[in-house]
Amino acid sequence: MRQQNERLEEFASVVSHDLRNPLNVAHGRATLLAEQVESDHLKPLVQALDRMEAIVEDTLTLARQGDTISETESVSLTDLVGKCWGTVDTEDANIEIIDEITFKGDPDRLRHVFENLFRNAVEHGGSDVTVRVGCHDEQGIYVEDDGPGIPVEKHDEVFEPGHSSARGGTGFGLTIIKRIVEAHGWELSITDGTDGGARFEIEMAKQKGFA
Repeated sequence: MRQQNERLEEFASVVSHDLRNPLNVAHGRATLLAEQVESDHLKPLVQALDRMEAIVEDTLTLARQGDTISETESVSLTDLVGKCWGTVDTEDANIEIIDEITFKGDPDRLRHVFENLFRNAVEHGGSDVTVRVGCHDEQGIYVEDDGPGIPVEKHDEVFEPGHSSARGGTGFGLTIIKRIVEAHGWELSITDGTDGGARFEIEMAKQKGFA
């Protein structure tokens, strides 16, 4: 399994490197072209290039997230959420941290979890969505929003690679989240939020979760 993971990461790294070079060239040419001419074709061209770049980045991230977490450190939920919220384009969205807890985990990989969850909430719940983060059943963490939610019949489907209902989404965000959570030895599930939106619950084994 370790060999397979190493080969997968090596393959993803090579592919992403080989794709990034022509993508950078295309991006640069599109920028120069926009300075020289006006065309209705330029905006969709740049958007397509941006989407390709996002897919490359998410594919590489996905390939790296299946490895089991071997080294952990004490993580403050408030600090982690604050850093992740600050790096996502949240527009007029609001964040509410209901509980302050500390747990053991890999902070670098967990940033992918919360950044993707916050980005997902804004994409589906709108620019003024409210996101809440807190303690779930004393041995877990929840992230919920007051957006439209996710239909029950799609709770498993949304974790499949490539699934996306957001325009321009790569469909890898929730898959990456699930891989990182499981690499920690935890479990991830979806249910309805307090205000009818989506609620993601991370169940932590006591000996591997809270500090």
